[in-house]
Amino acid sequence: MFENRDIDQIIAHGLEVSRIKKQLEDFKNGFPPLKLMGPATLNDGIATFSNLEKQKYVRFYDQKITELKIVKFVPASGAASRMFKSLQAFRNCNFAKDQVEQELSKDQSFDSAFHFFKYIEKFAFYEDIKNIMHRDGINIKEALQNKEYNLVLDYMLTSKGLNYNDKPKALIKFHRYPDFYRTALGEHLAEGALYACSGDGKVRIHVTLSPEYIEEVKDLLKKVLPYYEKTFKVKYDISLSIQDPSTDTIAVDKNNNFFREKEGSLVFRPGGHGALLSNLNKIKADLIFIKNIDNVVPDSLKDITIDYKKLLGGCLIDIQEQLFDYLDTLDYGDISDQMMNEISDFIELKLMIKLPDSLKFYDLVEKADYFFQLLNRPIRICGMVKNEGEPGGGPFWVKNEDDSISLQIVESSQIDHHNEKQRNIFQASTHFNPVDMLCSTIDFRGKKFNLHEFSDPKTGFISLKSKDGQELKALELPGLWNGAMAFWNTIFIEVPLITFNPVKIVNDLLRKEHQ
Repeated sequence: MFENRDIDQIIAHGLEVSRIKKQLEDFKNGFPPLKLMGPATLNDGIATFSNLEKQKYVRFYDQKITELKIVKFVPASGAASRMFKSLQAFRNCNFAKDQVEQELSKDQSFDSAFHFFKYIEKFAFYEDIKNIMHRDGINIKEALQNKEYNLVLDYMLTSKGLNYNDKPKALIKFHRYPDFYRTALGEHLAEGALYACSGDGKVRIHVTLSPEYIEEVKDLLKKVLPYYEKTFKVKYDISLSIQDPSTDTIAVDKNNNFFREKEGSLVFRPGGHGALLSNLNKIKADLIFIKNIDNVVPDSLKDITIDYKKLLGGCLIDIQEQLFDYLDTLDYGDISDQMMNEISDFIELKLMIKLPDSLKFYDLVEKADYFFQLLNRPIRICGMVKNEGEPGGGPFWVKNEDDSISLQIVESSQIDHHNEKQRNIFQASTHFNPVDMLCSTIDFRGKKFNLHEFSDPKTGFISLKSKDGQELKALELPGLWNGAMAFWNTIFIEVPLITFNPVKIVNDLLRKEHQ
């Protein structure tokens, strides 16, 4: 199957032939579904706290961060083009002037182009469109009155003006304040200063981007960082990275043979957000907050977000201190029955792992070794919001190969939808993963874990795509917060829905949370 030119292309792409062979096997064999044991729900896998407990953890976090190095990890690789899909569709229709009002009025839903133009002056980027049109001698209000909607969209979406259709979400102006505006990235800078300032006074933020956006983001940071440092009285340490091409996956046709370009070259595709595990693995810090680029709010709503970030932090530090004490004890060799019982209770009650029945047949040494392996892993605390129909992963109890049962974030693609029982469990989920998590990737000796060792390679998935009118099969790596973190210690905590305000379409910026 491999031609010499294929091998040359694979190596030039930074990949290994053995990895491509494994991917071809995955296409042929598929991936086994997870075995769901039940949805994680409040007080059965998802923790909740009283106000007094919240305040205790917030204070505990504030005390501890003076000793810690913290990084805020922001996945921001995607282009903003999906935000403007409905506007592009309207623009591409290129309606005649006498048709445009009638066509626009056919759909007046919140998601529609009609709704966008009706409230266009409420968007933070409206003044930018207005000014750039004025530069060319065009009055935006007159253009709107004359139903020249495509002209306005040209200045918003294309290189004639703001070129928003070819920018990352990080650079889109999200929020308008009385005397300034903030992009999505700007809101993350502000957030970071409020909960992720390390003991040395630095706010470290790592942003993953597509290569074509790196220089533009650097230019913005040069302009705005002095303002943010002065406003929040901190110093920023911003690092940027791209998704490594060596994490790309091969594309195949319906017969699992290489999908080729017309001239015969192989087609590689990005491996999904699971590829960012390599980026995360290069960061050494005591705590790493992970939050998507588009999930931000203006300052008027930040207080509750900050409190819950600190709650997650206080909980993780508290549990980790206990966990490290037990690892020190096991490493020292204290494996009495009393200690084993104490560690067993900690694993089941704090780490939310239901131990296998076979454990009763282990002698003390075997049990101590098993506990050491369970404890000595990366740890994450994930905020969970009540599910109101959002697509994406949810919290579940999952049975592992050793018959233990642990908490996992599970995507629809990971379960067997032909199995009625599994399908019913999946549909019974009450909560949703908003990609709001805090991680510790340092072991009890202060050494950084190799995160690839705690990923489950059997949790990738295959999807159908097309290229040049031809159907192809694409392979996605285990998702960053799904299979890529399958063998982490995982704790779920309920957070309020107000902390989850993603901007998936441009009209989301009209919601009251963003105004």
